[in-house]
Amino acid sequence: MSFTPLHDRVLVRRLEGEEKTAGGLIIPDSAKEKPQEGEVVSVGAGARDEDGDRIAMDVKAGDKILFGKWSGTEIKLDGEDLLIMKESDILGVMA
Repeated sequence: MSFTPLHDRVLVRRLEGEEKTAGGLIIPDSAKEKPQEGEVVSVGAGARDEDGDRIAMDVKAGDKILFGKWSGTEIKLDGEDLLIMKESDILGVMA
């Protein structure tokens, strides 16, 4: 895939949640919530400040992140469902 987001946008692949509860019950697809965890696929070059200088991105490809429930726009690239969102929609990077 050859897609690079522009400015301060990030391309994210959702990480699938658990299919069972802690007690062993299987959760049907209709009852699952969309995962709020993902992996950064690619990042843009960063936004520009008032002087025209680039603001460095805090995330990089391969980072595992948490993002808001309604963050991003769903897109399909090469048959894969991905999200594109602004870096400010990312809540944090998981260690």
